[in-house]
Amino acid sequence: MAASMCPPDLILLQEKIASCDLCPLSLSRNLTVPGSGPSKAEIMLVGEAPGREEDLKGLPFVGRAGRLLDEALNEAGLKREDVFITSVIKCRPPQNRKPNKKEIELCLPYLEDQMDAIRPRIICLMGNTAIQAVLGVVGVTVLRGRILSDRFLVTYHPAAVLRNRNLMADFVSDLREAKIQSLKLSKDAFAE
Repeated sequence: MAASMCPPDLILLQEKIASCDLCPLSLSRNLTVPGSGPSKAEIMLVGEAPGREEDLKGLPFVGRAGRLLDEALNEAGLKREDVFITSVIKCRPPQNRKPNKKEIELCLPYLEDQMDAIRPRIICLMGNTAIQAVLGVVGVTVLRGRILSDRFLVTYHPAAVLRNRNLMADFVSDLREAKIQSLKLSKDAFAE
């Protein structure tokens, strides 16, 4: 996200993330990956953590999982530039391992601040790490497609869809539902 397009609170948050040294992940990263997209996005997508390509470019979902995400967004009638994409963790864990509890605990306030600043109508939690970090529950296969707490839509992580392409139709359906719900909530807000 270009700094010139960001409101001051998001610029400060990006700077804070870029200089973060709260956990050892800061020692092995190339770049932080705060997220990208419009500062007033109606839909936010939240993944687990940056991978190798993301760590090199400083942008979320730019590797193989990102290409699949772009394909799914397109099929769902969404454009990448219309959604805000981020992760629970803002630095790449070594060997793309799952973030540990302490790393999640230290990085989660950044995600919460992003949610507060952007105020998306719908937040797609992609995968168990995002679901557990934000809502304190797990079970993506059971919860998938459901909207929890009136704004969190649970879906698969794009990497899981890469490993099992049979999940693609459900993944696209969930993204389409996020679009429908954001439009519905926009109309409801406008009617008030």
